[in-house]
Amino acid sequence: MTTQIRLKPLTIGNVEIGFPVVQAALSGYSDLPMRTIARRRGASYTVCEVMLDQFLLALTKKQKTKHFLDIHPDEPPVGGQLMGAEPEQFSAGALKLVEAGFDIIDVNFGCPVKKVLGRCRGGFHLSQPEVAIEILRRTRDVVPDAIPVTVKMRRGIDDTQESRDHFFQILDGAIDAGLSAATVHGRTVVQRYIGPSRWAFLGEVKSHVGDRLQILGSGDLFDAADCLRMIDETGVDGVTVARGAIGNPWIFDQARALANGDALPDPPTLHQQVAVMREHFDLSEQTYTVDRAPLLMRKFCIKYSQCHPDYENVRTSFIKIRTREDFDNAIAEHYATDGPGRYIPRALHGSQEEC
Repeated sequence: MTTQIRLKPLTIGNVEIGFPVVQAALSGYSDLPMRTIARRRGASYTVCEVMLDQFLLALTKKQKTKHFLDIHPDEPPVGGQLMGAEPEQFSAGALKLVEAGFDIIDVNFGCPVKKVLGRCRGGFHLSQPEVAIEILRRTRDVVPDAIPVTVKMRRGIDDTQESRDHFFQILDGAIDAGLSAATVHGRTVVQRYIGPSRWAFLGEVKSHVGDRLQILGSGDLFDAADCLRMIDETGVDGVTVARGAIGNPWIFDQARALANGDALPDPPTLHQQVAVMREHFDLSEQTYTVDRAPLLMRKFCIKYSQCHPDYENVRTSFIKIRTREDFDNAIAEHYATDGPGRYIPRALHGSQEEC
């Protein structure tokens, strides 16, 4: 038996997102090819991998890193995520994202990576609410009114009362500064990816802000049912899928099917998986050049292999990829005959840096 879940279309500022299951920013993963694949498979909105304000200010069109600011015609709406330490430099970096054409500017106060915290960036800002709010105000002031500004947060540095108070001080400051939405991850910064995401906290956050701010939930969304369950249990306005979308872009169309009251679609067959992998590889070659694409695609192919029933052997073949020919040979060896795929076991979802 299937049950249709009535979801309210998501709107962030003046940007109409629609279906409220979107792809999160993922360091080292949510580049143009991954975002484009996700959009074509049902994600209504995607966010680029986080970029440092210093990096953005030094970036030029002549550099081989300029692809960080590229946007595929199939992508919009797409968000640009920014991370930094100083309010003034932060706002200047935001302008670079505006100039590149991103539809929404997202401020990162959530990254738990140690080297980021040591440089007073990302999740570190949750420990200094005055500086955090000043960053939000300056960013909102410098970004044109027509472009929404949002913020990504974890539920605090740790589980102390002081940390909780700081979280809600920053959240209220975001509302006062004119931000349109906040994405909240249900773990603390020190928790990183250990232990469950506290979904009940997301419900507290939504109750606190009411209609004053759109809230997107994050954490432990590994299949389509998780996405709808988080919205149903917490009352958040939408969810952002992070690790659950790596090598699994089908999660978005699957969530749409469940929301429509349909049965959960079967996992993609082996030939359906190949079609998406080839599409992804083509996009990578177009984005990075034919020479650079194979090594960059290797990590994605390893993730895609988790949908194969013979995962261990397929993974071993993909680890050896150095050229497009290596990729084609691995496909010929493991995907020549079509057959059923599988849903990715939860144990295989690793700890990629969701910033």
